[in-house]
Amino acid sequence: MAKKKFYVIWKGHKVGVFTSWNVCKKNITDFKGAQYKSFASKKNAEVAFKGNYEDYIGKDTKKMQLSSEELKLIGQPIIPSLSVDAACSGNPGKMEYRGVDTKSKKQFFIQGPFKKGTNNIGEFLALVHGLGLLKQKNSTYPIYSDSKIAINWVKKGQCRTNLPITAENKPLFDLVKRAEKWLKVNNYTTKILKWETKAWGEIPADFGRK
Repeated sequence: MAKKKFYVIWKGHKVGVFTSWNVCKKNITDFKGAQYKSFASKKNAEVAFKGNYEDYIGKDTKKMQLSSEELKLIGQPIIPSLSVDAACSGNPGKMEYRGVDTKSKKQFFIQGPFKKGTNNIGEFLALVHGLGLLKQKNSTYPIYSDSKIAINWVKKGQCRTNLPITAENKPLFDLVKRAEKWLKVNNYTTKILKWETKAWGEIPADFGRK
């Protein structure tokens, strides 16, 4: 018996997650630039639909399937906690970032938009902003980010972007310098954790503009 598949349509006559190839085919036929792909599980399909089609081109979606053992090993996100994320329209482009309560999604802070920024810079600034806020409040919350790059930059104490400084984004780079200085002169005990998107879906701080 053939295994059930789930079909994601990012661009088509109708978009979403579908359980029938015939329905999927109907919604992509005669649609110029249709974007679609099949997945082995509903969970992975739903996560993919919230993301970008380009992230799944040429990838074996079977390898994205998390087993029950893997899900059990990953567990659930720590509550209470702070989640941070950034959004950028273009690369570089208009960028903003924010931090929210992981459970309630109550917004703790939001900054931007900044001109000619990148998502990685936003993720870095969001983490440092979150660290500063939690230290100021003497909070024991851990902080979640879905960006391995930003987490690595913070641990190294430096925003290692290759983006050139221009008149338009100088205010943004002034903020980056402040963030790097904060990391240099402050100690913190906050745990910085990677948000497991494959297991938990989009990070709560996501701006939902994908």
